[in-house]
Amino acid sequence: MDQHIDNLEHRPVLREIVRILVISLAALLLAVNINTFVHTGGLYPGGATGLTVLVQRIGEQYWGIHLPYTLINLIMNAFPVYIGFRYIGKKFTFYTLIFIMVSNIFTDLVPTHVITYDPLLISIFGGIINGTVVGVSLLAGAATGGLDFISMFFNVRKGIDGFYVSLGCNVVILSVAGLIFGWEKALYSIILQFVTTQMIHIIYQQYQQHTILIVTEKPKEIAEMIYSVCHHGATILNAEGAYEHGEKKFVYSVVSSADRGTIVRMVSEIDPAAFINVIKTERIQGHFYQKPTK
Repeated sequence: MDQHIDNLEHRPVLREIVRILVISLAALLLAVNINTFVHTGGLYPGGATGLTVLVQRIGEQYWGIHLPYTLINLIMNAFPVYIGFRYIGKKFTFYTLIFIMVSNIFTDLVPTHVITYDPLLISIFGGIINGTVVGVSLLAGAATGGLDFISMFFNVRKGIDGFYVSLGCNVVILSVAGLIFGWEKALYSIILQFVTTQMIHIIYQQYQQHTILIVTEKPKEIAEMIYSVCHHGATILNAEGAYEHGEKKFVYSVVSSADRGTIVRMVSEIDPAAFINVIKTERIQGHFYQKPTK
């Protein structure tokens, strides 16, 4: 989707209209998900959304007041938005603010609608919708706020998978929810968050990395191609075939998941006899060029 939007670069006004429309539709879908699945199941999504829902329920349980979703969510997103403006990208953060405001307004306006009371179905389909919203928003050049900014900060600045940071924060949210409102809803919320995470990894792959190992007779051509595609260098090592003891060259590089398919295809075009091994990379340390978020 990001590529389709960027293809409109010669029509900037239309490109921005399409981007804002996609972000707004994703925000509407999030609001529907909250008022349909999340509230019905009494569950807690991840990040600022889950924290907002938790604060709302604490207010209703102990103070007998209904706190507006918009007010609480804006407070929860204040610091992450600051992180976004300072470290991630001003344009990206601006679009995220659009998402936050539109989703907040829709959440307060869209009426609650019950589809099912089955907590397992609510957890699964609520997670699918939630993950789709986050993935589509990222493809359109925005985040859903909250932990998205924190996760991206650790991905971009520290080379650490932000999933673990999000997981730690969500564990705290679910622990508080479990202690106050009972562990059954908290446990079902874990299913919702797990499904959400899987959907995000399926849809959005820019900040995932893969290690590519290539045995080839055309190492220089392949190394130059890797740099031209994703601006990453490659390491060329001498190797020896164990069967025929022939001299080989070994090309090693780490690329983003978004570039992985292109790299593999072009390696096969340069050297059809090349042996390619692709391995998911859990963490990298050192300089790694990442396409900047504007």
